[in-house]
Amino acid sequence: MVHRVAVIGAGPSGLASIKACLDEGLVPTCFESSDDMGGLWKFKEVSEPNRASIYRSLTINISKEMMCYSDFPIPADYPNYMHHSKILKYFKMYAEHFKLLQHVRFQTSVKSVTQRPDFTRTGQWEVVTENKDGQEERHVFDAVICCSGHYTYPNMPLKDFPGIETFEGKYFHSWDYKGSEDMLGKRVVVIGIGNSGGDIAVESSRVAEQVYMSSRRGAWIIRQVSDNGLPVDMKYNTRFVHILFQLLPINVLNWIGEKKLNAMYDHTTYAIKPKHRLFSQIPVINDDLPFKILSGSVIMKPNVKEIRGSTVIFTDGSVVEKVDVIVFATGYNYDFPFLPNSAMYKSGHRVGLYKHVFPPNLEHPTLAVVGFIHALGAIMPQAEMQARWVTRVFKGYNKLPSNQAMIKAVENDTKEMDKNFIVSKLTPLQVDFVSYMDDIAGEIGARPSLLWLFFTDYSLFKKVLWGPVTSYQYRLMGPGKWNGARRAIFTQFDRMFQALKTRKVDEPEPSYVGRLMKLTLTVMAGGAAVYYVHVLIQSCPVWVLIWEDITRVIV
Repeated sequence: MVHRVAVIGAGPSGLASIKACLDEGLVPTCFESSDDMGGLWKFKEVSEPNRASIYRSLTINISKEMMCYSDFPIPADYPNYMHHSKILKYFKMYAEHFKLLQHVRFQTSVKSVTQRPDFTRTGQWEVVTENKDGQEERHVFDAVICCSGHYTYPNMPLKDFPGIETFEGKYFHSWDYKGSEDMLGKRVVVIGIGNSGGDIAVESSRVAEQVYMSSRRGAWIIRQVSDNGLPVDMKYNTRFVHILFQLLPINVLNWIGEKKLNAMYDHTTYAIKPKHRLFSQIPVINDDLPFKILSGSVIMKPNVKEIRGSTVIFTDGSVVEKVDVIVFATGYNYDFPFLPNSAMYKSGHRVGLYKHVFPPNLEHPTLAVVGFIHALGAIMPQAEMQARWVTRVFKGYNKLPSNQAMIKAVENDTKEMDKNFIVSKLTPLQVDFVSYMDDIAGEIGARPSLLWLFFTDYSLFKKVLWGPVTSYQYRLMGPGKWNGARRAIFTQFDRMFQALKTRKVDEPEPSYVGRLMKLTLTVMAGGAAVYYVHVLIQSCPVWVLIWEDITRVIV
């Protein structure tokens, strides 16, 4: 029986794991190598080896309602897109509210996690830690949750850039970037067009003489501010849109999405059009980069072919001279150096984990990785859902399939990802946010049932169907049900708008035509939902569907 659990890391995934352990009556001990909680979101002026690092101006690109934990809404007066300091403050509020910090041992690094000699019988692990004074300590735990993140080991592919050793200026990875003060009056080349590369190019362009952005593949760029000024994720990350993704061909959806993006700024004209389709890879989220390209502050370039002194030569033959700084925004490698190799099952480019959580080749399911996931959505709700499932497995309430079945599922996942997404060594996995959340929630009986809500709480049904897929939906039923979940869903837009109400203005009266159109669309959405349920019924026995819905509500 699992009782004592080691949690490695006190970032957003580690905090969620500590709370999940406490909710299930387990006793967690969290080991955090730094002197504070927050993980990635704890800003430090100097980057520390083997730790995630962020820049001074970093603001999250996921809105607050879509990133918060499922039973602890972010305060209404907090901005919708929060600076890293606000995010850390929210984490501290969360930790204090649920009394999590008393379970954290700061400035304690995990050196190794190994199976005990009697693992076959007990499933226990020996964890070796080291404190700030270099003193080692050995512990025995019934289970381990690894929450060490995957933005820790910068990828610097210098061998792919011939002549880099001759470069006369300064070059570094985006992991080392803290602010644009060193870019003043400089000529800068940013290599890579991910979210960090876009932010650094935009910020540097405000003080640099000129910024060039080199991209091998290009990228689709979406705005955080969407239609009517709403956060883009609250506008489009809905169950109704998710249903459309199940019903319509992906090529049609790609065409619709690309057409909408190109209507704002044509990606071909702006020289940013990628080789892949829109939904094959997570897009770059950046409102400022298109304007910086339009104003000439950032000039797009293809991949770097060669570097000669202070000259950078690109694959199209173009040349930029007198370059002072090169920033490698080239992603991160991932590693779990303290975990045993025997627990790391390889599948394609990634560590093969059953549902991206459990090693599929262990005798006992007492080791889990939480937060090692990649989707167009915040890590907080995903890690929280994983942790809720993990602790239910540890307690014996949920059973995993056989090792053979899990390995087969891992290999099938790898094939599906290779088929649907652009994956590589640096981005080895990607999932659909709603599908993944629903899948894990289904494991513990917390997935919201549209069918049940349609017949028992129609007003809530409309919110769940039409509104954003916020984490509160996964507290409506099942284990961990939260009595405040329904109200949180009904007030999520109130909290979103509250942060904007800093100056009183006269609000227009809603028109009759607008109300009629909303009613019509709601009826149409209800029909789509009924059709979706019909498709589900066709694919599985009716009694299974009804039984799952009834048991979710009863539990």
